[in-house]
Amino acid sequence: MYSVFGYIAVMAAVTYLIRMIPLVLLKKEITNTWVKSFLFYVPYVTLAVMTFPAILEATDSLISGAAALLVAVVLAYRGKSLIQVAAAACAAVFVLELFLVR
Repeated sequence: MYSVFGYIAVMAAVTYLIRMIPLVLLKKEITNTWVKSFLFYVPYVTLAVMTFPAILEATDSLISGAAALLVAVVLAYRGKSLIQVAAAACAAVFVLELFLVR
């Protein structure tokens, strides 16, 4: 049976190498506008990729999750605060789960 510490060591080495290789290979500032814009959006895309499936699967039905996502996107686009967006999305799920989705 393999040791858990071996798995942890491999994961730590891979994580370290992923972060160290660009630092070692790229000594000067990145001037390419395409690469800079790509690197700028990486954290946002990563967050969206982790959050989007969780939004749809957090409720009892896909319909209520999709409705909450739609409500949240519309309110966020209109510039509402995070509390208002979250409360409206929760209310949308509550109403759909309570009355419509059975």
